[in-house]
Amino acid sequence: MKICVVGQGAFGQKHLDALKRIPGVEVTSLIGGNPQGTEDVAKKYGVPHWGHDLAEGIKRADAVILATPTQMHRAQGEQVMRAGKHVLIEIPIADNVEDSEALARVAKETGVVAMAGHVRRFNPSHQFVHRRIQKGELKIQQMDVQTYFFRRTNINAAGKPRSWTDHLLWHHAAHTVDLFHFQTGETATEISAVQGPRHPTLGIAMDMAILLKVPSGAILTLSLSFNNDGPIGSFFRYIGDTATYQAYYDDLADGKKNPIDLSKVDVSMDGIELEDREFIAAINEKREPNGSLAQVLPCMRVLGKIESLIDPSRECVM
Repeated sequence: MKICVVGQGAFGQKHLDALKRIPGVEVTSLIGGNPQGTEDVAKKYGVPHWGHDLAEGIKRADAVILATPTQMHRAQGEQVMRAGKHVLIEIPIADNVEDSEALARVAKETGVVAMAGHVRRFNPSHQFVHRRIQKGELKIQQMDVQTYFFRRTNINAAGKPRSWTDHLLWHHAAHTVDLFHFQTGETATEISAVQGPRHPTLGIAMDMAILLKVPSGAILTLSLSFNNDGPIGSFFRYIGDTATYQAYYDDLADGKKNPIDLSKVDVSMDGIELEDREFIAAINEKREPNGSLAQVLPCMRVLGKIESLIDPSRECVM
C-alpha cells in the first residue's frame, strides 16, 4: 500500500509515526506547504519524494492522508477522489455543512474509500466503552466532557506557528459530537449552545458550552475553552446505568479513578495508528470504514445547527 501524506506539521508527523508501525505500508511522498520544513520531515522519516504539488504526490500513491488546514480539505479531498485514490481527511473534514456534504457526494460518486480522521472512535478507552454498550452491558445516561486548552496564538500541537486558526466548534466539538453519536447509535435531536466573547485578533469564540440529547434520552454536556491555564486535552466522563468511566485519550479509569487495563483492546494503544490501520484495512477489504465521510455527516450537520444558534447570521437547515 503506497501512501502519500499531505501536511508536514504536527499531525502529519503523527501519521508518519503510525504508518511506520503498520506492515505492508510504504510512504512514497510527503507534500507540504513549507518547502524547507517538508524536506526536513521527509528526510527524517526516509520518505523518498517530497514537494508542494499534491498532484505529484497523488501519482505516487494508492491512498492519501490529508493533514492540512481545514479550509483546504474540500478542494484537496475532491482532487484526490477524482483521481481515483482513497483518502483519509483529518478532522474536521470541513468547517461548514456545505463542504462536508460535497465531499460525501464525491466519495459516493467515485466509489473510493473516504474516511474522516475521527480518532475518538479508535482510542482504546472509547473502544472499551463501545464494546460494553454493544454487548448490552451499559447504556449511556450522560456523557460529560471537558475540552480545555490554553491557546491565544496560532500554534499547533508541537508549539509551532500555524497558517490557519483552530476552532472550538468545527474541530474540537466535532470529536465529541461524533463520539456521542457513535456511542449512542443515534443522532442528536435536541440541541442547545452558547459561546463566550470572541478573541480580538483570532476572531473566534474562546469558550463554548453545548448540550445535546438523542431520542433515547441520553444527553451530552460539553464544555470547551481556549482560555484554560491548566491541564489540557479532552476529559470524558461516561455516566451509565451500570457503571461510570473516565477517559483521557488512550487511558481509562472507572468512576473512582481505578485504572482499567486496555492493553488487549486492540493491536496498539495509539489511536492514530488504529485509525490508519482501519483506513488501510477498508481499502484492502473493499468496504466502508468506521468513520467514513457518510458516517460523520450527522455530526457535521449538528455542528451547523449549533453554529446557527450561537451565530444567527449563519442559518442552517437540518
